[in-house]
Amino acid sequence: MSVNKRRLGRGLESLLGREDGGMEPGNVEPSDLAYIAVDLIDPNPFQPRRNFDPAEIAALADSLRQHGMLQPILVRAVNDRYQLIAGERRLRASIEARLHEIPARVMELNDQRVSELAMVENLQREDLNALEKAAAFRDYLANYGGTQEELAGRLGLDRSTVSNLIRLLELPEEVQEAVRNKQISQGHARALLGLPDHDQQREACKRVIAESLSVRQTEALVATGEPTVARTRVRKDAAQPGSTPAGGKAPHVIELEQHLHHRFGTPVLIRARSRERGQIVIEYNSQEEFERVTGLIRG
Repeated sequence: MSVNKRRLGRGLESLLGREDGGMEPGNVEPSDLAYIAVDLIDPNPFQPRRNFDPAEIAALADSLRQHGMLQPILVRAVNDRYQLIAGERRLRASIEARLHEIPARVMELNDQRVSELAMVENLQREDLNALEKAAAFRDYLANYGGTQEELAGRLGLDRSTVSNLIRLLELPEEVQEAVRNKQISQGHARALLGLPDHDQQREACKRVIAESLSVRQTEALVATGEPTVARTRVRKDAAQPGSTPAGGKAPHVIELEQHLHHRFGTPVLIRARSRERGQIVIEYNSQEEFERVTGLIRG
């Protein structure tokens, strides 16, 4: 392979164009800038993304025809060819634009590092759908071992994020397909995990789609069997604390949800797992709302 190279002294975060990629630049070998024929570059076998929007690729191809490629892709040498590490959208667009050579940085990385880098690129630049992320995490742990917490640390994520995503793979295939097709969101899917078996999860998923239920309504459906909970006035001679009407929540729990809703200005759901355990779920729909709610919690 004949290429024109220049030495570079930049770490992984610089190569990916972000300040914190969740990986240590000191662990990455220095790279060379090269101009490589497109037909010498093979796809990344560790690419977690399965679907690429043809319209996005076509628009990027038009941009490449007009302006060329401003940011090099990342590759590694494999025998007498190159294997893509990061930049699959740019590579696909280059092929569509019929470019002969494109700039690339040649890196010395093993399979594990290539797998990590492919996940980092997609997680922090172009969000995968929830199930693509989950499958990438599961496959990485199966291939290279380690704990969910260790993987989360390498990717710059919370352990709960990795754990919650992998749990989505426990859902039946019909529900997973609804997530892939964007008929339901990751939030809907997580709520459906609260149902005890696949049959109930399938039926609830069908209802969520048919009735266009929100995530909060889905959580109520899972908790009570109905997507909405009617407000109930608490009387002194009515249900005692801890008692639960058949098929619904105890009145004092409903009233507490309403109080928290007015306190935070956003829907709040209380889910009891037993008399002593449960969850309080506070919904938010924007970064601004998240910051406002957490500010109220911190006082």
